[in-house]
Amino acid sequence: MTKLSVNINKIATLRNSRGGDVPNVVRVAKDAQKFGAEGITVHPRPDERHIKYQDVLDLRPEVTTEFNIEGNPVEKFIDLVLRVKPEQVTLVPDAEDAITSNAGWDTIKHKDFLQEVIAEFKSNKIRTSIFVDPDPKMVEAAVHTGTDRIELYTEEYARQYSKGNKAGIKPYVDCAEVANKLGLGINAGHDLSLENIEYFKKKIPGLLEVSIGHALIAESLYQGLEYVINQYLSLLRD
Repeated sequence: MTKLSVNINKIATLRNSRGGDVPNVVRVAKDAQKFGAEGITVHPRPDERHIKYQDVLDLRPEVTTEFNIEGNPVEKFIDLVLRVKPEQVTLVPDAEDAITSNAGWDTIKHKDFLQEVIAEFKSNKIRTSIFVDPDPKMVEAAVHTGTDRIELYTEEYARQYSKGNKAGIKPYVDCAEVANKLGLGINAGHDLSLENIEYFKKKIPGLLEVSIGHALIAESLYQGLEYVINQYLSLLRD
């Protein structure tokens, strides 16, 4: 079964919009796990506009499944990850002013940098994943960085699927086949939803994990968090 990691950034965004501590991100993480989520994902950014660095520290003892920390490996981020030691770190080349992640790594251009960062994380027994566009060349180059996994950036798939174009899955299938041949694990995330997740899971060979936040939280506003998490789990089962 493909694992579901729930990204709780949107919970922090809602909290920060009013100040204070409502809704509480630790409580939501614990509830998500209680409802069946197999991981918790956070993506702290330098300006802390949603998940704060202190949130990550507060969450560490409460995440009993798999803790996945995403982010651009600037010095502050690296220090946080090494302090927290999550089960997985996902490297994302975010610009500081990006509203959300909008591109994967150029694993050819940034190979040396990624090798250095990944080696440090792996020496601390932290599994690594690299956010990549659905380009087989980027997947082929990723293996030379020493990463354990790639995370396929799925925004374009979601856009094409919403238009009824299921052929938009092909670049992702091609990348998955390359990753499987190279021994890279496969994660995926960005704009995956109840509408498009089942088809994606069925078509991507070796899909280990999906990280879903925005759609899952939005769907939960209408249907309830426990129900929505269990809907994802049922659609991800073999």
